[in-house]
Amino acid sequence: MKRPVSMTAYGRGTSKLNHRPLTVEIRSVNHRYLDFRLKMSRRLMPLEERIKKVVAGGFSRGHVEVSIDSSDAGIGTVKLRPDLDLARQYHQSLQQVADDLGLEEKPTLQHLMNFKDIIVAEEEQEDIETIWEALSQALDEAVADARTMREAEGKNLRADLIDRLALLEKTLAAIETEIPGILKERQETLKNRLETLLDDSRLDPARMNQEAVILADRADVTEEIVRLKSHFRQFNEMIDQDEPVGRRLDFLLQEFFREINTMASKISNANIAHHTVTLKNEVEKMREQVQNIE
Repeated sequence: MKRPVSMTAYGRGTSKLNHRPLTVEIRSVNHRYLDFRLKMSRRLMPLEERIKKVVAGGFSRGHVEVSIDSSDAGIGTVKLRPDLDLARQYHQSLQQVADDLGLEEKPTLQHLMNFKDIIVAEEEQEDIETIWEALSQALDEAVADARTMREAEGKNLRADLIDRLALLEKTLAAIETEIPGILKERQETLKNRLETLLDDSRLDPARMNQEAVILADRADVTEEIVRLKSHFRQFNEMIDQDEPVGRRLDFLLQEFFREINTMASKISNANIAHHTVTLKNEVEKMREQVQNIE
């Protein structure tokens, strides 16, 4: 199986049961867990647990709806048989009526055919294992078809996410490049403020220290940049792991947001604000895509 895989897919499988078509269709969309829905004839209910087991083996997450169209073909056949005891009673009763009324006409088969209940319709149930043999063939085909579509869609999602991750890295690099200039600007601002305070005879040393600490702390986003780079590496490694990673990727993108928001709040600068808006927009788009990954 090629990872990552999408949770959006359609699959179809067919087989024959007593020379009649049996069709299985699978539709899946994104869901936090595996949410299974089954639509089929009541006569197939004894096979419900087997069907669920096959589906659970093919999908770990998603809203998965399985529809089975058997047209009741071969699931139950009808066999007719005469109820001879009842037919004899009808015949005897008709004969008694004829004798009692002095009728010359004798009861015939045509007369008996007016009594429909002397022909009994019995439903013959086919062996459940025979039904499962045909159904499992169609079900396996539908699951495989849906998985193929999931993998193809997953490949497209991966390409899009990798492109967006590259843009995040490029934007973060631009922010990192601008930080020295911003720090220098902060230092100039601090210097000017201190000069203003030094001209004030009521100079408060504690106030000077407070101003210096606040300005320096607001401009220091080293930790946020380091953590974002680490998150980017984790995302790049995680997306190719041979297991369902959708929920973990979604959590990681939330951490992206956390660091970006902290960084934006620390630096009041037009260029940085523009870059952080770009970062947030791309992360939001990535989260929308990741919601569809198994």
